[in-house]
Amino acid sequence: MLGSHRRFKRWLIWLGLCLIVWLVVAQPANAVEGHPTLTVDLLRQRLGAPVQREGQATIDLRSYTIDLQPDSPLTDGFYRLLASALQKPATAPALDLSYAIVQGDLDLQRLGQREPLYGDNLSPLLSELGQTQLKRDRQRLLQLSRLSQSLLIRGQGSSQQIYLFKAPLVAVQTRFTGQVRGVDTFFLGRMLAPGAVFEQGLAVAGARFNRRVNFSGADFRQSLQAKGSLFFQSVRFDQSQFRNGANFQGAEFKADVNFSQSVLAGDLNFSRAQWQGVADFARTLWQGTAFFVRAYFAKALFFTEARFDAPLVLRQARLGEPVNLRNATVGSEIDLGDAFFLPSAYLNVAGMEFSLEQTQILGTPGKIGRVFSVPQLAGNETLLRNLERNFRRLEQVSDANHIAYTAERLRLKAWEQQLLGTNINTAVLPALMRTGFTEAQAKAVVQRRQEQPFIGTEEVLSVDGVDLAAYLKVRDRIFARDAFPLTQRLALALRWLWLGGLVVLSRYGTSFGLASGLGLVAIPIFALMFWLVDRYRHRRGPTPILPPLAEGLWLAGGCSLLLGLGLNALLRTADYPLLTLGFLFMLLVPIPAVLIGLIMHQGRYHDLMAESYFVEDGSMRQLRLLIARLPVIPKFPFFRDRYTYLLLDRRWNWLNYLDFSLNNWLKFGFNDIRLRDEHVPGLVTALVWYQWGLGLLYTALLLWTLSRTIPGLNLLIYF
Repeated sequence: MLGSHRRFKRWLIWLGLCLIVWLVVAQPANAVEGHPTLTVDLLRQRLGAPVQREGQATIDLRSYTIDLQPDSPLTDGFYRLLASALQKPATAPALDLSYAIVQGDLDLQRLGQREPLYGDNLSPLLSELGQTQLKRDRQRLLQLSRLSQSLLIRGQGSSQQIYLFKAPLVAVQTRFTGQVRGVDTFFLGRMLAPGAVFEQGLAVAGARFNRRVNFSGADFRQSLQAKGSLFFQSVRFDQSQFRNGANFQGAEFKADVNFSQSVLAGDLNFSRAQWQGVADFARTLWQGTAFFVRAYFAKALFFTEARFDAPLVLRQARLGEPVNLRNATVGSEIDLGDAFFLPSAYLNVAGMEFSLEQTQILGTPGKIGRVFSVPQLAGNETLLRNLERNFRRLEQVSDANHIAYTAERLRLKAWEQQLLGTNINTAVLPALMRTGFTEAQAKAVVQRRQEQPFIGTEEVLSVDGVDLAAYLKVRDRIFARDAFPLTQRLALALRWLWLGGLVVLSRYGTSFGLASGLGLVAIPIFALMFWLVDRYRHRRGPTPILPPLAEGLWLAGGCSLLLGLGLNALLRTADYPLLTLGFLFMLLVPIPAVLIGLIMHQGRYHDLMAESYFVEDGSMRQLRLLIARLPVIPKFPFFRDRYTYLLLDRRWNWLNYLDFSLNNWLKFGFNDIRLRDEHVPGLVTALVWYQWGLGLLYTALLLWTLSRTIPGLNLLIYF
């Protein structure tokens, strides 16, 4: 009995195993749990009883397993029956493949309607842009056909066709195990495939999409081929995964495109693509090289918070509006070589992170440094310093200087905000309201700072009732400091004035043209002043000493020429021409005007009235560097014998005043002309020393500017 019981149990186990094997073998190979297999009979039933979704007839093939492999009995019937249903003359029904599993390749071209190369029977479902584009496609294909015939090219078929896919296609979370093909197809309806999985990729090269396209959250496990495609309406690829690259070379996007939060790997080719709408690549992860060579962006391009593990190539791209790289992370390279920025375009790199040792930012020398922009210095000082070091390492001095100039302008703006703005840690309620806060917001700010002082202005956003719009309204008029006594405010004001002078007068040592323009303006102005003081001796006597009219005209003409050249240089190179002229006016006019006015008012009564106040070294005539020379003659008699008074009866005497002003201002000149030390009014001496002091500062500014603008020159200057 025991042996028979064991044999019975053994037979039951074998029977169970055989049953399991039979169930597995007996099931169709394409059946998946929860997805019934689509057969030809089921397809006929679905075609005969379309459902209504969103007011449109829809062929419902949701949640089926659709076997389109070459040896499947469904393949031929699927394309034949479905194509006849989707090509009806009236409004085509939508095709819904949502949640289905499509095994094998899906050829959308076989479901489309063939349009002949010749003829004008355009579909009434096309928009105006679509009809225009279809005409262009037909013309292009006709030209290619004629070219092939003229060159005796064979093997291209007897006639080329354009395929129209009329039906809207819905494939929500559909899984395509084969490749989906829609090459050279004109899709009239919308294409919605959010969450779809393309295991063998999607091939829509040369396709035209008349309505909106949505591939949000799609998973492209093989390459997406969309070379030369055209999208008339908005396109969504947000939150998608491109595991093996994508090819959008030469594609055209007529409306906005959204790739935000996508993961892009492999070869990503967007070269020569045309982007007429906003291109949004915010918070994307680029694991492969992003090629945007010769791409055109008519509107804004967003790489906000994107991460680039491979190079970003925008070489020869044409950018019409700002490119936003705010808070982006660059790991390898950004190539902007020969990129063209329209006047309204720039690079917003606020908060961008990159490693100076591992990352290179390339661009056209002399131009790329001018397109970087950050709204404020706080939080971006390290970024600007790294950008400057990047361009200095690449020996692009002008670009590095412009980055440094940008940083100092932002620093000047921050200091000005502290001097003229409102301290939110100490301001009273009315002052906060004058800044732009409402009464409720001002009270909330006061209550918040009593609990904990503000460290930065951005902490205002944490105050109840203060939203982003309110913060942007007051951001440039507030600052946050614990205490700001008068002494610190005065010290900051002096630093602000000094930095403002460097920025306004030389673009912080980055513009030799601007710095030299200052000298061309100052030298003739002081030459006229010295000529007037020396040649016009007004006194309360019977006859004042006056210069010849011809000499005055010659000097006025020469000074006008130099002054015109200097003003032209200032207006061309200065970023703030009015401020530059105002700053220069305050340095050159008020104090000398007061001195000359006092001289004219007091009159002059001293010996040697008929001799010039200026003497020249007559021992030699040569170009001289007079950096260490003082504007008065030495007192040692042996040296004093070498200096003679200017010859006032010579027609070229007016050149001596230009030469003296050049010596005194630039510490360089032809003759060593100085001020005599006998019988000279103190006001005249003060005027000469005032110009000499300004000239000393100017010489230092000019040498500093040269050392920053010409590589290697600082070695000659300092050593």
